[in-house]
Amino acid sequence: MFSGIDEVDWASMEHAYGPADDVPELLRGLASADPAEREAALDGMYGAVHHQGDVYACTLACIPFLFELVVDPGVQDRGGVVELLTSIGGFDLDEDDEAEIDEDEIEGAANYAMAAAAVTAGAGVFFELIADEDPGVRLAAPLALATLHRHPVRVLALLRERLPVEPDEEVRLALVEAAGRVALRHRPLAERVGKWLGLLASRADSPGLRLAALAQLARCSPDGLPGDVVPVVSGLLREMRSVPEGSGDRGDGGEHAPPGGIAAREDDEPEPGPDTAPDADPVGSEPVKPSEQAGSETVEAVQPVDLDPPASAEAGRGEHVATPTLVGQLRSLYAQENAGRGTPWAADLLRTLHVGLDDRVGDRTALLADQLRSPDRRQRIDAVRMSGGLIRAWRGPYEELVALVGEQLSDPEARLAEAASHVLEELFGLAAPAADALAARLAADPGSWVKTWASGPPGLSSTVKALARLGDARAVPALAAALELPQVAHDVGSAVGHLGAAARPLAGALRRRLAEVELDEGAYDRASPLLAGLTALRAGEAAPEVLRVLRGAPEYRGEWLRTAALRALGAFGPAAREAVPELRALVRRPGTASATEAAEALWAVSGDADAVLPVLIEGLQSDQVHDRRAAAVALGALGPRAAVVAPRLRGLLAHEELWLRVDAAIALWEVSGRTRETVAALLTAWEQNRHVRVRVAECLARMGPVPEGSAAAHVLRSELVSVRRHNAMDGGYGSHDIHEDEKLLALCRQALRGTGKGSMS
Repeated sequence: MFSGIDEVDWASMEHAYGPADDVPELLRGLASADPAEREAALDGMYGAVHHQGDVYACTLACIPFLFELVVDPGVQDRGGVVELLTSIGGFDLDEDDEAEIDEDEIEGAANYAMAAAAVTAGAGVFFELIADEDPGVRLAAPLALATLHRHPVRVLALLRERLPVEPDEEVRLALVEAAGRVALRHRPLAERVGKWLGLLASRADSPGLRLAALAQLARCSPDGLPGDVVPVVSGLLREMRSVPEGSGDRGDGGEHAPPGGIAAREDDEPEPGPDTAPDADPVGSEPVKPSEQAGSETVEAVQPVDLDPPASAEAGRGEHVATPTLVGQLRSLYAQENAGRGTPWAADLLRTLHVGLDDRVGDRTALLADQLRSPDRRQRIDAVRMSGGLIRAWRGPYEELVALVGEQLSDPEARLAEAASHVLEELFGLAAPAADALAARLAADPGSWVKTWASGPPGLSSTVKALARLGDARAVPALAAALELPQVAHDVGSAVGHLGAAARPLAGALRRRLAEVELDEGAYDRASPLLAGLTALRAGEAAPEVLRVLRGAPEYRGEWLRTAALRALGAFGPAAREAVPELRALVRRPGTASATEAAEALWAVSGDADAVLPVLIEGLQSDQVHDRRAAAVALGALGPRAAVVAPRLRGLLAHEELWLRVDAAIALWEVSGRTRETVAALLTAWEQNRHVRVRVAECLARMGPVPEGSAAAHVLRSELVSVRRHNAMDGGYGSHDIHEDEKLLALCRQALRGTGKGSMS
């Protein structure tokens, strides 16, 4: 094994962490008899050689040796190596990607293309591995074939032929998933795959297999889903719960029933057509061997494996050991999460089904509501988490679902209650149906109001934050208690802001704690949550304490601390009149960020436009886009008193920085009252960047009423009928995404109702 590995000039190559001269050791580690060494080597491959999916020259050089590993039956944990090869070779670079590649990315793109070509060229070995004695290899091989092999018709034939003789339930699910992957990658085959999946969904003897078929059908051929998909899936989940743990969910139907579901039958297939001709591969170009032709799914017979005993795919992954690697930690977490669960893959199938159902919010909500009523706590944990994902990405009526999530807060299973609390924390106003449940949880466990960590400042619990974000006064005692701790929770200020007037009784404690803050290098961390709370309450009586911080801000993070103090004084307005001399002194440094902040505060406190206008005009000419934006916003606050800057603001409407264009357009309307050019600029920005939409809608709402039939009305109505949240992202999200999107919807309605201060007509 590894013939020629020492002849490769590894030292001349690099991976994510430097010279690649350690790669041979990693490759040999994958073949080690020591489970810990194998796992450490696999972690090193993902961490350095294939870091975050990157392909380096050393990654390419590894490919032949990785293939040697996967075909050697003496090597353990080969399934992990198959998955690694699938990841290395499975990158698709489509025409749109190619058009966006710049010069710095050319080498990386070429590496991806070469990796795909090299792994695809050797993908034929996966045909043999799909019947390997090692169930872990059989688990990984189907997806490798679906992702990498050039002839999808042959792959589908093998998947169907293999299903009836595969003894392991999890591997059978992988075969079905691979069929769905083929259909997604090769759309001409979607109808054929969809028909087969539909038959599996209705005839397979295993409820897990029927659920897997439905999940893949939702992904690749959603029109083939049954009209009553929710009760069908709910029934399958009940059936799966009734299978005794340890039975493997085999669901064998008698001595003549295939262990994996229904057998492949020629009459299940559509008649051969242009895309399914017996001797034509709709995608591939290599000649098909006679024994591999797949017209009516006739292939060379796959030898059935010995069904006694049916080793599980989990066992086939090798001995699990505790290692300090990322792979080891992920395996340990997975094992903890699924300990004692008879069907640990059920949650993954349901997630896949939800992804396939996509914008069918009603069906997804009904399905999750049914799951949240399940007697199986693990199923409810999965449902709580999936509910968060659904609400985060899609708009809809969620009152019933949120109430059911709230019911989980009283469950004695800590993981379930905590998961529900975290989901509700992100919902802000949408968490209202669970308000009483949140308050009850809060009252039942005062010791959990504040969370402490090994490092960093303490933070409020998700239950406290969820209730505060609802503006519910029942959160006030928890915040009061947090303000009495030696170190104040870092998020107290934002919680006070959401509570609004209900948090007014906390002003005294916020003021007292701010007076106690030592103005040393840690001042910003200790003072900023207190300043944020006082700013939200507009607690002008705290002006002396805020002035102390402004005057004594240390050098370390001093600029941040002064900005927070200035914003507090600005929020206090005329109640902070004693700060005027200090503010006038600060505005004497025009063109700086602190001068702009001070000018904004001085205007709010004194209303002296003559004193602040020159400073803000100077800020509008700064070299820093951030400073120019701040100046534009401050000028807008002056309204008609700053009309003299309209030409300067108009000139910024063509600036290359989109956010500056938006701020300048809004300020232009505020100082001039002219809507036509402002609205045109704002609507252009709306289409260019979805993340500016809340800012734009705020301005349109203040302008209102939006004329019926106008371009602005069309844009706002289009937003309101969209089911997808404007800021929903694939693969990531922000903690305030739902709040921001619901705010956008409210602003769109307000602008159309015409409750603003002006008129766009």
